[in-house]
Amino acid sequence: MGRFGYAFQNYDATRHVRSSVREKDMSHKHAREVAVAIKGLSIEKARDYLQAVVNKDRAVAFRRYKNQVGHKADPGMMSGRYPQKTAREFIKVLDNLESNAEYKGMDLDRLKIVNATVHKGVIVKRFIPRAMGRATPKNNVLTHVELVAQEI
Repeated sequence: MGRFGYAFQNYDATRHVRSSVREKDMSHKHAREVAVAIKGLSIEKARDYLQAVVNKDRAVAFRRYKNQVGHKADPGMMSGRYPQKTAREFIKVLDNLESNAEYKGMDLDRLKIVNATVHKGVIVKRFIPRAMGRATPKNNVLTHVELVAQEI
């Protein structure tokens, strides 16, 4: 397996804590919108928000990938969705981030997410056999997620 780095620059081990998950089977488009939504929140607020998304109480605003996405009744939101699978994976990354902060001896109440980055990963290529000897490609794009928090 290859070695992975982090996209976050100017990492200071005394002030920052980071966590990542690589090659997870989730939509990179949904992951990008969730990352934009939780950036700037504390870990506890981000976890509550993502749990509300899983419960379909709050929607995630879709700003870039919004074609044919229905409007939601949340205040200040036009188009949005409830990406439950992605939210569950982000909760796991937040738990890992919190554990890393505890290990470093940081104050969890003062942590704020300063960077949330999502990248496309490996494309798993498959084919579905069709009639008349044809085949349809079925590609699955895996996703990398990186979170960095800072003690403020």
